[in-house]
Amino acid sequence: MRILVRVLAGLFGLGLAVVGALLAVEVVWAWLSPADGPLLVPWPRWRARLDELTWQRAEVRLVAGALVGVGLVLLLIAATARRRDVRLREPAAEVSVITSPRSLARIVGQRVRAQDNVTSASVTATPKTIRVRAASRLETDAQLRSRLLDVVKATVDDLPLVRAPRVRVVVISPRDRHR
Repeated sequence: MRILVRVLAGLFGLGLAVVGALLAVEVVWAWLSPADGPLLVPWPRWRARLDELTWQRAEVRLVAGALVGVGLVLLLIAATARRRDVRLREPAAEVSVITSPRSLARIVGQRVRAQDNVTSASVTATPKTIRVRAASRLETDAQLRSRLLDVVKATVDDLPLVRAPRVRVVVISPRDRHR
């Protein structure tokens, strides 16, 4: 979501820059040769058209409704794009400590990859859930899953987290597929 907000903000800024540049060009052109009319933007025609419109016209209400809808969607996107930090216990009353889900995933990932018979592992973390996908060629799913679940839970317990996230472990084992 944060990427979407950044892209939308960039596009919105670019659009404002283009409109500002057009406005500057039109103003300079109007100062230099006021009798020639507009250079790039047909603003006298637009102004005449806008003079004809009232709030009672259907197209004005549709455009206003569409703009309100777009504004609400953008507001919803911005509200849900907040950074989801993982809170840690406060060492003092005036100090708050946070970490990113990525660093939590790295810590858990290092411990999981250090286990015997784990050939690869990927870890994703949020403040509420840690998901581990591990692969092993030597152990079955049942053997390795319980051991990794204990390792991940012990790792989470060792960290000073305010709220312990749920842990999900999935093991991919070729030995299970051949049975």
